[in-house]
Amino acid sequence: MTDHWATFGADLHLELRGSGLRTGLMDALREAARSGRLAPGTRLPSSRSLAADLGIARNTVADAYAELVAEGWLTAQQGSGTRVARRAEPRKAAAGAVRARPARRGPQYSLMAGSPDLASFPRAQWLKAARRALTAAPHEAFGYGDPRGRIELRTVLADYLARARGVYADPQRIVICSGFVHGLMLLGKMLRRRRVREVAVESYGLDVHWNLLTEAGMRTPALPFDELGSRTDELVAMRGAGAVLLTPAHQFPMGAALHPDRRAAAVDWARGTGGLILEDDYDGEFRYDRQPVGALQGLDPDRVVYLGTASKSLAPGLRLGWMVLPEDLVGQALEAKGTVDWVSSALDQLTLAEFIASGEYDRHVRGMRLRYRRRRDQLVRALAERAPDIRVSGIAAGLHAVLELPPGTEQSVIQAAAWQGLAVEGVSRYRHKDAPRGRDALVVGYATPADSGWVGALDALCRALP
Repeated sequence: MTDHWATFGADLHLELRGSGLRTGLMDALREAARSGRLAPGTRLPSSRSLAADLGIARNTVADAYAELVAEGWLTAQQGSGTRVARRAEPRKAAAGAVRARPARRGPQYSLMAGSPDLASFPRAQWLKAARRALTAAPHEAFGYGDPRGRIELRTVLADYLARARGVYADPQRIVICSGFVHGLMLLGKMLRRRRVREVAVESYGLDVHWNLLTEAGMRTPALPFDELGSRTDELVAMRGAGAVLLTPAHQFPMGAALHPDRRAAAVDWARGTGGLILEDDYDGEFRYDRQPVGALQGLDPDRVVYLGTASKSLAPGLRLGWMVLPEDLVGQALEAKGTVDWVSSALDQLTLAEFIASGEYDRHVRGMRLRYRRRRDQLVRALAERAPDIRVSGIAAGLHAVLELPPGTEQSVIQAAAWQGLAVEGVSRYRHKDAPRGRDALVVGYATPADSGWVGALDALCRALP
């Protein structure tokens, strides 16, 4: 006999076996307690409730409970009900037994690039926005939803992106996704259906992005790179390329903004060949010593797919991103995503929409821009005082800096940083396999530590540098 109970107390699947109901119930409860499916202290249903759910006599359940109490499997107290007994922990191994090797401690500090200061997430303001969004949410928001995402978020995003990033973003051309990687996965499907064989990429970037395109069946030849950014003029020589993936506002990880001539060359290539530009605007809102660099999408909305997320401006754990697509690609994106929105929480979308509409998003970005600029200035001053031979670049915008090292020292400096309890990565970690070996350098994510760890991380970095 197999049944469930779903009344007051635990909700547990029971398999009653044996010569009688009482014996079967006792065996099932012992096994559930022994295996941990019923945790110590779990309150069981009353004998009346369990008997009704299992369709057996109440006395059968009461007798089984009483015997298990006598055996020490259960406890029963007036007013507290019947609970699973707290049993003694297994004895520790004898002193002569082989001891397991202790777990290795992780680094005390981290200057890994790619993350904002998570401790600065605006919890109170987000909670207020969530309450307002939940109160105003229509009933249909709790259904499966439009695969494009909530219209409330797409509408405010269209206004925000036009105002802050120079993006042409009609709400009907926006598709919400759960971050950049999800957007790139959808684009990979779409490009394969368009019979694209190659997607050109930058010489430095994230291998997870290149691997996604490779897994979708496309090659990823690397564009040459210099101080003006990726050599987009080389696209015309890549006969098989049907798309190119760029970070034009602030190249990751090298930190350069794509030169205007290179931006124009990319758009001319896309217009002339029918190719697509996939624009990763991963931290375009954070700039310090320069005028804002608008999104490349504004130069040709019909040839550029713009991808943005809340991962750097707010937190990657929100899993909220967006694609602004050429009009003829919207249907293909929805086909790749599915008939309903399976991945993006409607309530999180509504909260972000309220957060932006209320002005809190702008206030948060401005506040974080000041915070990160102070961090960057402290980094530059500390290096000037304690490691004056280290050249720093890529600091006019973004959340990281590139620290040039003497030739052949990148790995030894990373090891020295590890001895100081600091996690940091070298630029070689981000170099494409087809790109020529470049300079030795560290990629320092100065946004990553919380305020409590920033001074210690900076000190550990300076001690590790040659």
